[in-house]
Amino acid sequence: MRHCLVNKLVIGSEAPISLMGVINCSPESFYSDSYVPTDAVYAKAVEMTEQGADLVDIGARSTAPHAQAISGAEEASRMEAALTQMDGSGIPVSVDTLHPGVLEVCLRHDIHAINDISGLLSPVYARLVADSGLPAFLMASQHQPGDAVGVGQTIAALQAVVGRCESFGIREYVLDPGIGLWTPLRSPENDWELCQNFDRFSVFDRPLLAAVSRKSFIGNLINREPVDRLAGSLAVTLMLLQKGARVVRAHDVPQTSDVIRVYQRMAGLQ
Repeated sequence: MRHCLVNKLVIGSEAPISLMGVINCSPESFYSDSYVPTDAVYAKAVEMTEQGADLVDIGARSTAPHAQAISGAEEASRMEAALTQMDGSGIPVSVDTLHPGVLEVCLRHDIHAINDISGLLSPVYARLVADSGLPAFLMASQHQPGDAVGVGQTIAALQAVVGRCESFGIREYVLDPGIGLWTPLRSPENDWELCQNFDRFSVFDRPLLAAVSRKSFIGNLINREPVDRLAGSLAVTLMLLQKGARVVRAHDVPQTSDVIRVYQRMAGLQ
């Protein structure tokens, strides 16, 4: 497996599994308890790194289905406020946005990676990523974020993402199979299928991101709201680690860090 270098953090290859802590500056989020006001971002980032996070992923717009829409200007303003706090902190920072204008604002700050759920669908966005030289976390997308339904379409979407990277000369990236109810065509059964077949996405020889924290397909199975989905999230995370995930994106850093440590010990990786 090829590795991806985020600042000095090695993801993939024989490196330890990495943990990405979610810092959510969007009060519209599906999981309201995860909201972090922009003036508290630095404190939250320090807390997460002390609890085991290797990097933090800062976002300011909810991408959950049916989320309240905000303008690009509002998203950019929130990101500006959040990233100003993080400049010079020494903490590896990824930015979660799919809008080129917002990414331009982010690139004025001390960031280390880019998280794009659209998988470089926008050529303008892709050129910004390429010119920045930063590594990227890229989600499976054919024509819109998360539009692949089933394993076959997800493999095809990831292949399309790889092709976009090759076209723009982007060499450092992690692939995200895109588990979640991103479009009306997706169902909880689709997400379980992706989880059960997660190891098939290793065919691209790239590190894989597991991003399932408190998502709807888990709540649908156990009949619990986001606030009560921690146990289910940790159970799925453990299975995805067994199937090859090399970085985990999670709201619940200390608990997820424990799962990763136990898994690595059981697997003889530490």
